[in-house]
Amino acid sequence: MNLPSGKDATSLLNKVPEVTLGFWIIKVMSTTVGETVADYLAVDAGFGQGMTTAVMGALLAVALLTQLRSRRYVPWMYWLTVVLVSVVGTQITDTLTDRMGVSLYASTAAFAAALVAIFAIWFMNERTLSIKSIDTRTRELFYWSAILCTFALGTAAGDLATEALGLGFQWGVVVFGALIALTALAFYTGANMVLTFWIAYILTRPLGAALGDLLSQSPTYGGLGLGAKMTSVLFLVVIVGLVAFAQRDANRAPSSASAH
Repeated sequence: MNLPSGKDATSLLNKVPEVTLGFWIIKVMSTTVGETVADYLAVDAGFGQGMTTAVMGALLAVALLTQLRSRRYVPWMYWLTVVLVSVVGTQITDTLTDRMGVSLYASTAAFAAALVAIFAIWFMNERTLSIKSIDTRTRELFYWSAILCTFALGTAAGDLATEALGLGFQWGVVVFGALIALTALAFYTGANMVLTFWIAYILTRPLGAALGDLLSQSPTYGGLGLGAKMTSVLFLVVIVGLVAFAQRDANRAPSSASAH
């Protein structure tokens, strides 16, 4: 493990979860909720994109500050922050596209360039991009900056594929799911762990967005018609259940350690 340098003396336990099947299930569902909650608040609830972005941005700031103040990984805190990042990342892209008229080609390219820049600066400063060593404040800030950028990039890339390029919601789920499967295959056949993780992390965002749109949009637009509210509630219930199990295991771990 790379230890923090003298310029970053705040040493922490690793602040992110282990990458397991449960991690990816919650991640995909979080991205779906980000898409459907953003749509529900901005459109169905009538808040509009500006108000939705402001309110959810403020909630994200509070959640992120709480996450940063913690000295260890706390499942409910981590995943609440991820869900809020998902909503805000969606709103950033939607605001650029719908209110400012920025093309999805331009926003996808811009977010991709921003993510590459974050990774480059992160690596130059810390000499690692591994999520197994998010154990200093600096690395945690780089991590969450990258996470926000992946959500914005994934939203733009997903909308570009399903809407601008006419892929549609069903094929969007199939194509992005297949790309994630290929990434997993590359990992299991010896590809770089850090590279495959971040590729998969980016791809889960358009997969979750396409899945959310497939479930929530009306059949007229190629969806199943569940609506943004119902889809959000269903997925949030599953996320809460999975995170509750993770929190239970996390609470048991300190007790088990102290018993020894």
